[in-house]
Amino acid sequence: MDIRVGFGVDVHQLADTHELFIGGKKIESDLGAVGHSDADVLLHAICDALLGAANLRDIGFHFSDKDPKYKGIDSKILLKEVMKILFRDEWKVINVDCTVILEKPKLNPHIPEMQEIIAGILETDLDRISIKATTHEKVDSFGERKAIKAYAVCLIQR
Repeated sequence: MDIRVGFGVDVHQLADTHELFIGGKKIESDLGAVGHSDADVLLHAICDALLGAANLRDIGFHFSDKDPKYKGIDSKILLKEVMKILFRDEWKVINVDCTVILEKPKLNPHIPEMQEIIAGILETDLDRISIKATTHEKVDSFGERKAIKAYAVCLIQR
């Protein structure tokens, strides 16, 4: 049995000219994440954790922000593509544990739906997807609502 741990992190700037997508869900907010794709930091961090665990580099290697076909792409599509790569190599997701750092809006009401979306894409049970949200207590770029960050840790098995 081959078991591996992966870690991912993603950061995006926030601006009033963009929409906010987190965990595959559009969140109502006066600020949104800026990026080449839909800038879903949570799904990007999960992609990196999964790819890293399988020793398959990172999201930028597979989906370059220089490639126009990824401009504005829904990050759920990117995560589905990552899973195709993992399934090809016979990996199965055991669990994912994530933390999103965002001053506001509050994410707790949205977490159950995010878990459902992610569990569906990863083809795993809902109770294997942990999502936590925290603020930065108004400190630094995250606390001042200039940026959003997500961390993800995963365990995969072959």
